Amino acid sequence: MQGGNSSLNALERVLSRFGNDRTLLRSGGRIDEISPSHYRVRGISMNARLGDIVEHRSASGPRTGEVVRIGPDETLIAPYDRNPDAGIGDGVFIRTGGGAAPHASWRGRVVDALGRPVDGKGLLVVGKDIAPAAAPSAMARQRVATGFMTGVRVIDIFTPICFGQRLGVFAGSGVGKSTLLAMLAGAEAFDTVVVALVGERGREVREFLEDTIGAECLAKTIAVVATSDESAMMRRRAPDMAMRVAEHFRDEGHRVLLVLDSITRFAHALREVAIGIGEPPVARGYPASVFTDLPKLLERAGPGIDGTGSITAILSVLVDGDDHNDPVADSIRGILDGHVVLARAIAEQGRYPPVDPLASISRLAPKAWSKEQRVLVTRLRSMIARFEDTRDIRLLGAYQPGADPELDLAVRQVPSIYEALTQTPQDPVSADPFADLARHLRSKEMVADEPVE
Repeated sequence: MQGGNSSLNALERVLSRFGNDRTLLRSGGRIDEISPSHYRVRGISMNARLGDIVEHRSASGPRTGEVVRIGPDETLIAPYDRNPDAGIGDGVFIRTGGGAAPHASWRGRVVDALGRPVDGKGLLVVGKDIAPAAAPSAMARQRVATGFMTGVRVIDIFTPICFGQRLGVFAGSGVGKSTLLAMLAGAEAFDTVVVALVGERGREVREFLEDTIGAECLAKTIAVVATSDESAMMRRRAPDMAMRVAEHFRDEGHRVLLVLDSITRFAHALREVAIGIGEPPVARGYPASVFTDLPKLLERAGPGIDGTGSITAILSVLVDGDDHNDPVADSIRGILDGHVVLARAIAEQGRYPPVDPLASISRLAPKAWSKEQRVLVTRLRSMIARFEDTRDIRLLGAYQPGADPELDLAVRQVPSIYEALTQTPQDPVSADPFADLARHLRSKEMVADEPVE
């Protein structure tokens, strides 16, 4: 009896010392079924919550995964690792903590979807652990009111962007989305840039960061990378990790630029995980949960509450088969504050960036334009529309100069406008795109008015 009291007193002393430290109390179970994309665990259903990270004790070392479905007796785990190396009877434990813990020193670093460094520059400083955030309250948010210059002429003239705006870059594969995103990421108006590369080719990561973004901008950039060969869970988690990092710096008062390439591959990862746990597809193979998770992520970007900064989000949207009515593209277009359409036909003409000014729109453009600029852009759109609508007629030789003064002006000016809007990543950024356009048009008119000897 005395020995029993002694043991009890020792247990009480341990609990009094460590009772509030949940890292010592871990709920565990064992794997009893394995599939190519998931495994089932018995013994943790009562303590597991959706989104919990678990640690799997495999034969080759610890592996991590996420709880994606909970039943009364079994829990479904989706592994983060490419090769989970799971075996029947392996132990699985719910990990406490482990959320995003960004720190100011993360700027200039490259991390994976779990916040682990992948750039070979040593360990990261762990900041304050933060829970997954929701979008700020609609009535508590600041209003979007201030525009900024990206340095890309065609964007600053036709689809100007404001701090806290969410803009989509829509295009098919190989048209130039990533190049345009990198040009926009170089904007000097931001304190911090967060780049999420989701489902991209592994060989392009260093090229994108070191060459296209450049060393100067990279110093204030945090890159979150989940390449195409990584698991669907890593590709699914990468945008959330990037958003958490952006929210951390926004709450510190920074003006943050979030570049996400691409949101479509994030949707593909959502679809792969959802179908793996048994959700039925409802639209071109996409389960309904995909169209629920997309606005949950995108609404977290934008202006913060009073006293904080903002997250300006620029997202690339891969339209499958150049179909801009694809369910994901159509859903995202309705959530965002504007869209830039890259046309394959324009790229084939050698005009970069291949932005279609007639199909692109910024819903917050009136807040960035002056009254005179708004009138001018309306006039430019009208001229370009007239020029493009009559292209076939002119190619057939049916156009007669002098019959329509407005068409004559469009035929004379629009090719020069296209030249002025052409810009490569190697070209200097434009501080005043309207002045640059005016100078280019004047120089073309002077050349046209010179007498021919």
